Amino acid sequence: MLFALGEPLAFVALVVAFLLGLALRALAIRFTVRTAGLADRRVSLRLSPREDIDPFGAVSAAVGGMGWGRQLTVDEVPRFRGRGRAAAVFIAGPVTCILAGELLIATYALVFPETAEFVLAQAGLGDILRGVALPAAQQMLLSLGVGLLAFGLLALIPIPPLDGFGILWNAMRRPGASMNWMRLWFEDKNIGVLILLIFAFFPTGYPLLHRVLDFLGVLFLRVWA
Repeated sequence: MLFALGEPLAFVALVVAFLLGLALRALAIRFTVRTAGLADRRVSLRLSPREDIDPFGAVSAAVGGMGWGRQLTVDEVPRFRGRGRAAAVFIAGPVTCILAGELLIATYALVFPETAEFVLAQAGLGDILRGVALPAAQQMLLSLGVGLLAFGLLALIPIPPLDGFGILWNAMRRPGASMNWMRLWFEDKNIGVLILLIFAFFPTGYPLLHRVLDFLGVLFLRVWA
């Protein structure tokens, strides 16, 4: 988000997008857990800062434009009702954020077709996370949508502490030694967090995290161009 300080409205929209992403992820995860019968139906669906905010994810969001929520480990989601239900818990958060982001981007494309055609055809997610000079309403709407989209796409990368690792783990009938090795180093020893923070910080001109998001998100933008 610091890259967007030159465009204050974009900066504010990205902050809101990150917080909204955390809230939507928490809601989607808890709703899916309850629906799948993996937890008590009295579990609150509301965002809990202590349970849902990851300090390192917040640092990544502040520096690199987008971050992640507190890790949901595979030990927290039982597989006794089937791997599909467990995987759905991990899928729910990213997909909800991606859909919300796409809805806002589609609204931007429909309401402001003159500029949207050019911006969405030329810019990548990283460019928009750095702040694109647009009229106020357009800048807020586009930055909010792209922020949510980036939050969801980042979460799908299959390494701890991101939700994508839980999806990959539950896609396997019997996770082998390589997956347990990955858990040891990327989860227990926080190598995954370190790699993500390095990608968020370096290189300073255009962080590697933005390049990854550009690659993952290109079709999600171009579809509305």
